[in-house]
Amino acid sequence: MSRPVRFAVIGSGWRSEFFLRLAAAAPERLEPVGVLARRAEAREQLGRRWGVRTVETIAELLALQPEYVIAAVSWEAMPEVTRELVAAGVKVLAETPPAPDLDGLRSLWSDVGASGLVQVAEQYTLMPGHAARLAVARRGVIGAPSAVQISSTHLYHAVSLMRAFLGASTEEVVVNARHFEAPLADPLTPAGWVEHPEPIQRGTTIATIDFGGGRMGLYDFVDNQWWNPLLSRRIVVRGSLGEIHDDAVTRLTADGPVTSTITYRRTGIDLNLEGNDVVNATFDGEVVYRNPWVGTRLSEDDIAVASLLEDTGSWARDEGPAPYPLADGCQDHAVGIAIGESARTGADVRVAADLWR
Repeated sequence: MSRPVRFAVIGSGWRSEFFLRLAAAAPERLEPVGVLARRAEAREQLGRRWGVRTVETIAELLALQPEYVIAAVSWEAMPEVTRELVAAGVKVLAETPPAPDLDGLRSLWSDVGASGLVQVAEQYTLMPGHAARLAVARRGVIGAPSAVQISSTHLYHAVSLMRAFLGASTEEVVVNARHFEAPLADPLTPAGWVEHPEPIQRGTTIATIDFGGGRMGLYDFVDNQWWNPLLSRRIVVRGSLGEIHDDAVTRLTADGPVTSTITYRRTGIDLNLEGNDVVNATFDGEVVYRNPWVGTRLSEDDIAVASLLEDTGSWARDEGPAPYPLADGCQDHAVGIAIGESARTGADVRVAADLWR
C-alpha cells in the first residue's frame, strides 16, 4: 500500500497486544495510532511496552483519526462498543465473535448490519496452508467440493473454513453434535508447560453440519487442541473428482488417480541464511500462495492476522473488497452456537436461512 494503515484499538487484553506486536514487526505497513484502555495501569503498561499513545475515551481515540477501529473487548462488551463506533460513523473490525449469543447477534445485526461499517476479525482462510488449499480447490482440481472435515480449531473458526471451501453462504444449516469425555495428557496450556502432566478428563465434540445441497461438514475438536502438542491437526476437503487431505491432493485425471503435494518454501532451515519465513506454496509446479509479509519472520497465524489488518485498511480506503463482513461473522458464530446446543441436548439444531439479509 502507498502508506501505512492507520488503526486504533479498544481493549487492553492479550488480543490487543497481538495487533500491536504485528504493527511493531511491520511499522512501514501497519500504524497503531492509539489504544483505548479504561484502567490507568493498563494504559501505562501498553504505552511503555509498545510506544503507542493511550486514551480513556472513544472521543479521544477518534480524534487521532484512525482509518478503522479494532474492537478487542470482552464478548459481553463487543456489541455495545460496535454500536457506539457505528453511531459515530467509524469503520470497525470486531473481534470474534461479534456478540456472545444468538439473540445478541440478531440484535446487533438489526442495529448495525445495514450500515456496512463492520467487518469481523476472522483470519483462518488467510493462513498460508488454508489459503493454498483454497486456491487449489477453487481451481477445480478436485471438482465441486461437497464435504469438509476439520480437526484443528474450534466452533466459529472451523465453520468459517468449512463455509469457505464449500462456498456456503447463509442457507439453512442443520447440526447434529455429541460430546465425549476421556482421559488425556495435556502438557502445554496457555499458561505454559506442565511440569508433571498426568491424564485428565478432556472433552471431544463431534458434529455433522448439513449446509444443504449435498454439502456437509464434520467437526472434531478436543479441549485445548490449539495448544496440546500430542494432538495433530487435520483437514480433508472432498470434491466430485478427488480430495485434499492436509497437503496431499488426489484427483481423477485422464491417466487415472494422481496424487500431488502442496509444497512450501521455508527459509532459515539448515544452512539457509535468509531468515525464518514461509515464502510461498506451490502445487504441480505453480505458485498458489505467496506470503505478503516475507522479511517480517511472522508465524503463520501472525501472517493471517497481519493480512487481515492490511485488507481491512484497503477496504476502509475504498481500495479493496470487504475482508470479512459482519454477516459472515454472525453466521459462523450462529452455527458454532448450534454445535454447542446440539452437543448438550443430543438433538438436531437448525440455523434458519438468511438471518443476516
